[in-house]
Amino acid sequence: MVDIELSQPPFTFLDEEGRERVRSGIDLAYFDRDEIILDAGQPGEYVFLIHKGEVAELDPTLPGAQSRIGHYTAGDLFGAISILNGKSRYRFRAEQECLCYLLPKGLFKQLCEAYPAFSEFFRQRLAHKTRLLTERRAEGGVTMAGFMLARVDECMRAPLLVDGSTTSIAEAVHTLHDSHADSLLVQGDDGPGMVTKTDLLNALVLEGLAQDSPVQAIAHFTLVAATPGQYLFEVLVQMTRFKVERVVVMEDDAPVGVVELTDVLSYFSSRSYVVSLQVEQANSLEALAAASRRTPELVRALMAQGVKLRFAMELLAALNGRIINKAWGFLIDERYHADSCLVVMGSEGRGEQILKTDQDNGLILTDDLEWPDCHEQMQRLTETLIELGYPPCPGNIMVSNPEWVGTETQWRGRIAQWAESRDGESLMRLAIMLDSHAVAGNPALLERLREELFERCSRDEILLSYFARTALRFSTPLTLFGSLKKPQHGVDIKKGGIFPIVHGVRTLALERRITATSTHERLAALVADGRLEERFAEDLGEALSLFTELRLRQQLERLDDPEGRGEEPDRVVVQELSSLERDLLREALHIVKDFKQRLSHRFHLEYS
Repeated sequence: MVDIELSQPPFTFLDEEGRERVRSGIDLAYFDRDEIILDAGQPGEYVFLIHKGEVAELDPTLPGAQSRIGHYTAGDLFGAISILNGKSRYRFRAEQECLCYLLPKGLFKQLCEAYPAFSEFFRQRLAHKTRLLTERRAEGGVTMAGFMLARVDECMRAPLLVDGSTTSIAEAVHTLHDSHADSLLVQGDDGPGMVTKTDLLNALVLEGLAQDSPVQAIAHFTLVAATPGQYLFEVLVQMTRFKVERVVVMEDDAPVGVVELTDVLSYFSSRSYVVSLQVEQANSLEALAAASRRTPELVRALMAQGVKLRFAMELLAALNGRIINKAWGFLIDERYHADSCLVVMGSEGRGEQILKTDQDNGLILTDDLEWPDCHEQMQRLTETLIELGYPPCPGNIMVSNPEWVGTETQWRGRIAQWAESRDGESLMRLAIMLDSHAVAGNPALLERLREELFERCSRDEILLSYFARTALRFSTPLTLFGSLKKPQHGVDIKKGGIFPIVHGVRTLALERRITATSTHERLAALVADGRLEERFAEDLGEALSLFTELRLRQQLERLDDPEGRGEEPDRVVVQELSSLERDLLREALHIVKDFKQRLSHRFHLEYS
């Protein structure tokens, strides 16, 4: 029996008996430098697991250096696809003296038949492999299946539905009392509305309505809705974003249930998720700051429990938006709210930031608004956001800077100037304006400005070419031969992976006048528009999530040890990753390289 480490996927999909069959059935083989281990067209007879050495994957149909498409090191595995497909599509050559474990074809097929998850691992693309990695990282508490995959129909209450025109307020009160419920649905002419205990109390005591008044008169008919099959986690995001404590569950245009915030928080059963409730209940800046300080705790809980990063980003973006919105409400006189719009930009605007980063915000005002002490108020808002944990922007892109405050006419002039200048600074400002998202005040002001931006820029081929070129600014951290670069100081995952995807997708969204700001939502819109194939868009999204998660891990390390090795959170040391993570990172960077080539071809950057 060979002593071999089997604690990494795909062997984690076997039980102990399966792993014993592997140890009993494998052999160890030596390959000399430059020896062909498996040739193109050759029937697959073994799955190879590298113990020592390095192996190159070559495509014999490509010329010269282009033929090198992959690189494998200790802990990596190859040859399984050759068995599943009947023959090898590529050539595998030893880069140096190699020792490889050999898993025979017969035993491999037996394991695939006995363990479907083991078999499925070899047939999956990046999108599926990253999900496996996330599941493997989940630690105790609420599992990924119980947390991320919990559905609305697992947590909803049966609806209490009454006729709005024939049911009186008094009858509604008795219905709630007898049912021990806090709300009921009211059927109106145009669909269901909702009445809560508080609504009934206010109607009788504060408004002085008669007990026999129809309950329809006090019902709210603008509801936040979900479907039974939606993820429960998505509903928590909706509740946070729309500031509601109840969501109506609709199926075939009929109400089938109600989800209450208290039920959702109880279902997730971790005190971390009470952060959103604390934000809502904060009645002072001090209470808001206390809730805001707990967001890193929430991030750690989400990561530990294996929640898909995109869902975590959506929740944190909604929470950050509510924190900033409440700070605005505490500081800014309500008379200015309808004639102004506070926007966040950059990663915060895209909803793609987990931990709080530098402030990137601006203020849009109506042309006729008179606000004498606006600058002083914006200075105070910036200082308050710093106290809430949002550091000042090194580039001074903040409302305390008059350059990022202006009337609609002034903002239109700025957009026109940036579009005409086309220099690096102007393109950067167009990009962050394109990502802007309203968090307080009147969002219609931002919508009009973004429409102006699309009108000026989406059909300007020269500007789009300049805009797209920025995505190619940083090199992809792959060697000439397609393997990962492994400098001791690490690879810059933001420049090499995150930025090319984010900015490249942003460019395509600008060209197609897509209003979504999230990169994942933009990808979905580009697929619907026919600009990207669904398979490639999904892989781009998963690559972005992988890069973001690796970067987040570094950021959390810096929080734990500010003077330690996490001081450069954008740098990932490849040598410290598991073999599966290295494989995923290499595959994700190849997707980035492919995407950059597509951008170069579309915007004719190869000739610039």
